[in-house]
Amino acid sequence: MQQGTTAHGATAGTGVIGVVGAGTMGTGIAQCLAEAGHRVVVVDPAEEALATARARVRDGIRMARLFRGAPSAVSMDEALDAITWTQDLRDLAGARFVLECATERIPLKEKIFRELDEVCPPGAVFATVTSAIPVERLAAQTERPGQVLGMHFMNPAPLKEAVEVARCPETSDATLNTALELLAGIGKHGIVVADGPGFVSNRVLMLTVNEAATVVQQGTADPATVDRIFQECFGHAMGPLATADLIGLDTIVDTLYVLLECTGDDRFQPCALLRQRVEDGHLGRKTGEGFHPYPAHAGIRSPRPR
Repeated sequence: MQQGTTAHGATAGTGVIGVVGAGTMGTGIAQCLAEAGHRVVVVDPAEEALATARARVRDGIRMARLFRGAPSAVSMDEALDAITWTQDLRDLAGARFVLECATERIPLKEKIFRELDEVCPPGAVFATVTSAIPVERLAAQTERPGQVLGMHFMNPAPLKEAVEVARCPETSDATLNTALELLAGIGKHGIVVADGPGFVSNRVLMLTVNEAATVVQQGTADPATVDRIFQECFGHAMGPLATADLIGLDTIVDTLYVLLECTGDDRFQPCALLRQRVEDGHLGRKTGEGFHPYPAHAGIRSPRPR
């Protein structure tokens, strides 16, 4: 158990919100919830992820307050103390709402949904923060498909106000309304779309990133020039390769493979350059090098000129 965690059952009081996964997205969402006054239980089986999670949330709160220019409803200590960290999924036994933020691997997410269905109360709502897996496929692992939907937060979650909300055919009106109310309560708004591989955002973005990387691979332009085209010609705040670095190139490749499997469309086959960057450990901002180099602890700063 990590700091702030109690033994099984002690954290499972009524009204808690669960988060599965203590990676970048999971800790970002936990931060949003805690700053809004919710009690949060974050579950991750990896001890190394939990060991640094509290410090990452503290850094995230500092950064969010710097960029928002206004404090949240609670103090930093209150927000940190509102989050419990555990390796035991059974500590979600009292959760009324659970957001799943595990790695983008279909078998892993299916297993988590089966386990959540056994552990959580019958009335609990499950939201997957998947980048590309059809929600219906995960909902089918439960006995409550009407209480499952997708909530695709953007990165970094504390600084992005819009959330892509994916409703599958089985999702009830009550479930959708509960999710939208939760988002409103943490200062965000949902944009509702129908279910499908990649929804809207990643069905389009992943192709764009893959093609942008292919342009670099073929020598048409370097990464800085590719991104400059999108920023200066189209008015994008960030080019596709800088966006990929922010997301994480490993996540990009995982998402492309999910889209390839779910659509059968060869356009989603990750290009050789993307695969090579991941194999070399150049994953983007989190490693200090992706398509662009970054200073240590780059946060959301711009890439460093080469």
